[in-house]
Amino acid sequence: MGLTASYITLGCKLNYSETSTYERGLVKKGFESVPWTEKADLYIINTCSVTEHSDRKSRNIIRKIHRTAPNAHIVVTGCYAELKRDEIETIEGVSLVIGANEKASLVGRAASLFDIAANKPEIGVASKGDDDNVPSHEAASGTIVGGRTERQDREAVADKTEGTFAAYSDGGERTRAFLKVQDGCDNFCSYCTVPFARGRSRSISIDTAVSEARKIASTGVKEIVLTGVNTGDFGRKSGESFFDLMKALDKIPGIERYRISSIEPYLLTDEMIDWISSGTKFLPHFHIPLQSGCDTLLHDTGRRYDTEFFAAKIDYIRKRMNSSPSDVNPDGTRKPDVFLGIDVIVGLPGESEEMFMQTYDFLKERIKPAFIHIFPYSRRSGTRAAARKDQVAESIKSERVARLEELCQRLHEEFITSQKGVRENVLFESKCSDGMIGGYTGNYIRVERTWEDGLAGTIQEVIL
Repeated sequence: MGLTASYITLGCKLNYSETSTYERGLVKKGFESVPWTEKADLYIINTCSVTEHSDRKSRNIIRKIHRTAPNAHIVVTGCYAELKRDEIETIEGVSLVIGANEKASLVGRAASLFDIAANKPEIGVASKGDDDNVPSHEAASGTIVGGRTERQDREAVADKTEGTFAAYSDGGERTRAFLKVQDGCDNFCSYCTVPFARGRSRSISIDTAVSEARKIASTGVKEIVLTGVNTGDFGRKSGESFFDLMKALDKIPGIERYRISSIEPYLLTDEMIDWISSGTKFLPHFHIPLQSGCDTLLHDTGRRYDTEFFAAKIDYIRKRMNSSPSDVNPDGTRKPDVFLGIDVIVGLPGESEEMFMQTYDFLKERIKPAFIHIFPYSRRSGTRAAARKDQVAESIKSERVARLEELCQRLHEEFITSQKGVRENVLFESKCSDGMIGGYTGNYIRVERTWEDGLAGTIQEVIL
């Protein structure tokens, strides 16, 4: 066996697409991929830094790998690497720290650790984003939080990259792949480190995205998840649009389904919703950040909408995509309802019990999502929210998380129950250990059936 490499990905789907791209590049350099639990010559660790827990997990993994393989080279990249480079460089065993503006060079630099010629990077870099332009949607740019304004945050962020590189995951089980189309963020929400870790918003081109999607299709993958930090912001600085991207991708042969990993409510336009509902490859499944159901907190954190706008957007999605009495088929089945996953942050600075209950009731009575992604607020050094004095106690955060988790379970069960009798298509993905094979409907309901040869990677019609 020649040189071996192992890959560890922490955090978001965006990281998974990047890690897969690094792996393909290193395979071309002659490295054989092995599980990270085995000893390897090279380890690529793609980190997350959304919470302090994420930072700690990254540090623990680095140290564990060094203990297991003390002679191996460890390369650390991702958000933690950008934000805490000096800290990581002091950890024993780390050979390289690759920041946001260095990702395109990772393959070559990692290979050079073994005296393998770097040559030209295997990762294609898109054009620069116009990072000097301040976005027009600056709802809270004058709000002072922790003695600093949002505009001052913007001015404090140096250009983190000279562009963004195209990246996608391989699908693994030959059913679903993640395609990175956008990176960075210009929103500068008071609690978030993403602009500092990933830089300003920028995108690959539609032509590049189509080319990458065709490569994915050639591997037999049936479904693509479009990923980005602020996916719906795609193309804003280049004159292209996310909607134009969607329409271009919809025409690619071989890819039968698309999902959007996450999209801000103000970037999901009615025109896009109408088009998706007209019978495209884009599925009735949306992951939309809310963060709080309290307008005071939405304003304080710099979010670009209020609860009235958010609720109206959800109403329109359901109006265009959910079943009606006329949608019932002769056999009694009907079309599926849209799956709505909602992000919520619990315990933001200044969140009183009354404010929390506004969020709770908004979700329970008004939005009624199929799933709630719940995150306890994590105080991140350097953010405006971290400087506030009205931090919420950890014990209170935990109690509120538990209450929302109970609500989430109840709402999710209600959604599953409401889809009984629905005729839907399932993309079967994997063999389970108990002899079952599982997959997901278009509206993201997990379905399992007894294993059958040839079923994996196929789309089958079922009645829920």
